Amino acid sequence: MRGAQTEVHHANGASTGLLDRSDVHEALAAIRRPVAVVGSVHGPSPVLLDAAGQLTSDVLRQNLLAVLPPIYPEWLGDRSFTAAHGVRFPYVIGEMARGIATPAMTIEGVRAGVMAFYGSAGLDLSTVEAGVREIQAAVGRDTVGWGANLIHNVQSDGIEIATVDLFHRLGVRYVSASAFMQLTPAVVLYAAKGLRRGTDGRIHRAGHIFAKVSRDEVARQFLSPAPEPMLRALVAEGRITADEAALAANIPVAEDITAEADSGGHTDNRALTVLLPRLIDLRDEIARAHGYDVMPRVGAAGGLGTPAAVAAAFAAGAAYVLTGSVNQSAVESGLSTDARAMLGTAQSTDVAMAPAADMFEMGVTVQVLKRGTLFAQRAQRLGEFYRRYASLEDAPAAVLRNLETAVLGLSVDDIWSETEAFFAQRDPQQIERARTDPKHRMALVFRWYLFNGAQWAREGTTERRADYQIWCGPAMGAFNEWVRGSFLEPVQARTVRQIALNLLEGAATVTRATQLRAAGVALPPSAFNFRPRPLG
Repeated sequence: MRGAQTEVHHANGASTGLLDRSDVHEALAAIRRPVAVVGSVHGPSPVLLDAAGQLTSDVLRQNLLAVLPPIYPEWLGDRSFTAAHGVRFPYVIGEMARGIATPAMTIEGVRAGVMAFYGSAGLDLSTVEAGVREIQAAVGRDTVGWGANLIHNVQSDGIEIATVDLFHRLGVRYVSASAFMQLTPAVVLYAAKGLRRGTDGRIHRAGHIFAKVSRDEVARQFLSPAPEPMLRALVAEGRITADEAALAANIPVAEDITAEADSGGHTDNRALTVLLPRLIDLRDEIARAHGYDVMPRVGAAGGLGTPAAVAAAFAAGAAYVLTGSVNQSAVESGLSTDARAMLGTAQSTDVAMAPAADMFEMGVTVQVLKRGTLFAQRAQRLGEFYRRYASLEDAPAAVLRNLETAVLGLSVDDIWSETEAFFAQRDPQQIERARTDPKHRMALVFRWYLFNGAQWAREGTTERRADYQIWCGPAMGAFNEWVRGSFLEPVQARTVRQIALNLLEGAATVTRATQLRAAGVALPPSAFNFRPRPLG
């Protein structure tokens, strides 16, 4: 039997634990081969089998305790995920808004065999169209495995509808719906348009929705059929047919929902081990009630920056995993080189909550990087000012001047001039409302700072480095610690392909280690520590 255990003993005979197990190392290095676990004088030990899993007479003569199957990263999640979406791995590169998840990132994701979403939220429609066409030109218009982002717009349903109309015109077959607090007509329109019943009797979708959710009440809406009043209204407007509405009443709005735990950007800071099982239970309850032919899948996001975290998500029942923060530091990211370098030094505690630009008046917050930037503290000051005063003019002159100098970096008058010019083109109703509502005018001025904080980070406006808004969750710090000393430590060497492949290979290796331990094999401390390596 190969690989006898080696232990170190103190003078009093107490064992300090295993230092080396060559048989274990072999079993972890060859995860794509089955393993037999046999009894020995040293306890249960693994024996690698050939690819066919044949038990040799040598192995059969021993005390056979278990046979573990081969493990492939492709098999870690729900097999229906890869089959339904035409991808190799149960892994999603999440959409990071305002073009941070660039067309180039999306293209590389498709080529790596994962699902990837273009971060189209917050971009004007002409930019979104250009990005979609760039992706289609690179991978082919009919290629699956990629999509774009539809984000909830609390100020204008019209922008959501216009975005969905664009997606339909361009043939975007997958949409990731994020930051929604309730269903909107745009979401229902995308889910219902193009529905048809196939010759197999099943309902076939023209567009697939991935919904990011962190609350039961929101998840329930996406897991349920579209509300009848919304469907009727869309039929009356001529946006969908009566047949499409009838089919939509029998299927969930989304067949893939992502449990968004403690992530960067919009987040409720939920613990994944609490959120994911709850949403799986909710999925089961709703699917039983409606008798769905296709069981909706529940994926996991938030805090996934190491192989152990990814393996834990799959072990908890995730059909797929979605990564966000860690991809921002990759070379394909839309963030500036300066901002990516800041992410590369982040620790898991270097994050803070700050007011969200798109939902500022509602008190909604986003999770951002705090190391190397003062954005979170300054944005919080704006939130406090907004709650305290009825208008900019209501504040003492000295207090307002301090806010202009210490936070905004520009006079309120100058900011308002820029804001007026922006909304005159994008949404003139905001300007009209601000003229009669000074509180709204103040909100628009403060949203200028929150909006531009993200813009400065993308453009690398170094004179405003202290005001960079970089959406970031604790996974970024965990990732940095994991890759320390490896080829992925330099930010300029990080690609979304190598990040994805190493997280998946590592998760598969950790899963093999977990199986060996469950079979009684004593493991060395290094068994759960997969180190990054260049993967093809």
